[in-house]
Amino acid sequence: MIPPSESPARFIVVGVDGSEPSLKALRWAAEQARLTAASLRVLTTWEISAASSWTPAFPLDYDPAAVAREVLDQAINDTLGADPDISVQRVVREGLPVPLLLAEARGADLLVVGTHGHGALAGILVNSVAEHLLRHAPCAVVIVRCDRAAS
Repeated sequence: MIPPSESPARFIVVGVDGSEPSLKALRWAAEQARLTAASLRVLTTWEISAASSWTPAFPLDYDPAAVAREVLDQAINDTLGADPDISVQRVVREGLPVPLLLAEARGADLLVVGTHGHGALAGILVNSVAEHLLRHAPCAVVIVRCDRAAS
């Protein structure tokens, strides 16, 4: 048995994009972190797609990483307050959410994401991001459902 002072740090990864389902997932993950004495690693991602020949005109000073950081900071402040009672690590990465969430989840106790509810029959199905995480995550996954009517 590992003595408590030498035990590995416990942490929960939660994906946040500023949507209500992701904020609900953040609230759930924060409560779980409090209950288990874990820290929280909150991840948001950004990407500018160059897949089409049409490109939007961004201002010359547009900084997508800074915009993503603002979304993340706002989500954490609005959901957990300016001075949360748990350890919160803010992570902003360029790229697609699924591979980045899977990478951040290495060594985590839990990976938490939100998803929209879709009614009775479709409600048992999960969106493609959550489904991929369920199949490939290196740790346990919690999908926090956010019913559209309750949003």
